[in-house]
Amino acid sequence: MIDLKAFRANPEAFKVSLGRKRYRPEILDRLLDTDARYRARLFEAEQLKAEKNKVSKEIPKTSPAEREQLIARMKDVNAEISAIESDLKLLDEELNKLAITVPNPPHESVPDGASEDDSVVLRHVGQPAVLPGDIKDHLDLGEGLGWIDTARAARTSGSRFAYLMRDAVRLEFALIQYALSKLAANGFVPVVPPVIVRERAMFGTGFFPADEFEIYRLEGEDAYLIGTSEVPLAALHDGEILDGDSLPMRYAGFSTCFRKEAGSYGKDTRGMFRVHQFDKVEMFSFCHPDKSWEEHEFLLSMEEEILSGLGLPYRVVNIAAGDLGAPAAKKYDLEAWFPGQGRYRELTSCSNCTDFQSRRLEIRFRQGKSTKLVHTLNGTAVAIGRTLIAIMENFQQPDGSIAIPDVLKPLMFPG
Repeated sequence: MIDLKAFRANPEAFKVSLGRKRYRPEILDRLLDTDARYRARLFEAEQLKAEKNKVSKEIPKTSPAEREQLIARMKDVNAEISAIESDLKLLDEELNKLAITVPNPPHESVPDGASEDDSVVLRHVGQPAVLPGDIKDHLDLGEGLGWIDTARAARTSGSRFAYLMRDAVRLEFALIQYALSKLAANGFVPVVPPVIVRERAMFGTGFFPADEFEIYRLEGEDAYLIGTSEVPLAALHDGEILDGDSLPMRYAGFSTCFRKEAGSYGKDTRGMFRVHQFDKVEMFSFCHPDKSWEEHEFLLSMEEEILSGLGLPYRVVNIAAGDLGAPAAKKYDLEAWFPGQGRYRELTSCSNCTDFQSRRLEIRFRQGKSTKLVHTLNGTAVAIGRTLIAIMENFQQPDGSIAIPDVLKPLMFPG
């Protein structure tokens, strides 16, 4: 949620900035008008309450005739206060409905544009290997090795599911251990969070209302399956005041994630590139506002270290403003080379959400005698499914086998 005080002070700057995210200025006008009406009615209520308090002290000192007049006046004042409070309740509801739709303004370093084509490639790392023989995609490779079974998964669960089997399972757990070891060495606390959360956690992280269509809800309950462990990790300190000296507080969450993929009908239907259920290791950081951009670069460096260690060719992309999600002020994508598709595709990303999430979740830190909102950041350390695909396709051999990256061999086959 944006800072209404800052918005009130400079609404035109917000209109320009949020216009880069394709947010409609007329909603900001409605928000400003509703905020002004709310504050005007609140001022009226405060004036009437002040009058009521003053008169209440004077009544015992007055004559009986004057007392009756003052008591009658207080009845009118009480009625006015009651009417204003009813108005304030409605205005507050309207204000909140409008405010929760407003995304986080993009940082000035974010490129303009409304699609992924407008994003800026910052650098390439590694060169796609020249593969001998016919290049196969992950599904042909996986079926040939008995690692992936989408046909039986479709029978069991429907489309966009897969059974992982044999060494694919060993490879998944090796990737998890590889990522967690690197993160733990850099101060991240390993966490296995709940995968079912309440609506407040979804709202607090900004997934509601913007991405509600992507989330699975348990029928008849205030319970939702997470699409990323960013949600329960952000909510870990919901409503808390953190020790400023303990910042940054970094967590590495491993979880299974669930997404409807409602907006991707007909896209990436082959294999397990875009599925309803997947595992990943997610980084999350609560940090001091003065350090959040430095922290953002640090999360990016961790993602690059992990990918470089695996030997995967990739590129770093600064995502365009119009392609950012609601909570992010800036986001980097790391896109790996997928030989089976002949192009770079998103593998991991990391975002700085500044104080957008902490304002919703009321997460502050103590600095001297005062408290301030923390900044929150998130980044994917390893998206297991897509990383499996990238390894299979980039390290495929002419005989259909897969060469395992050296860093994973001792984790897959210990001893």
